[in-house]
Amino acid sequence: MSKILIVDDSPTETHILTQMLEKNGYQVVTAESGESGVEVAKKELPDLVLMDVVMPGINGFQATRQLKKETTTAHIPVVIVTTKDQETDKIWGMRQGAKDYLTKPVQEESLINTIQAILGS
Repeated sequence: MSKILIVDDSPTETHILTQMLEKNGYQVVTAESGESGVEVAKKELPDLVLMDVVMPGINGFQATRQLKKETTTAHIPVVIVTTKDQETDKIWGMRQGAKDYLTKPVQEESLINTIQAILGS
């Protein structure tokens, strides 16, 4: 069972994503900020991270960059899941090291297909 870390400051979004993932057989861990997301990723070493962008403290782009620089977490794929839907945001997210970029509200089928494509399952 793959472990997925959700980093999002919205309890509602976290709940929705958790339900989608658990229903599809994934184990879920969560963090409410970019800083805690980086810490949880180091501790839990998830198979994949779903990263929001707009959060207090460090944003999702900064947290993604930190995960990619850290030797213990550099191998973990990050998928940005955000309301920021501009092409420039997507390009910037991919430059930070994200594997993919999904716009909220994310559809369950799209989310699961993206995860399966990245994890090869």
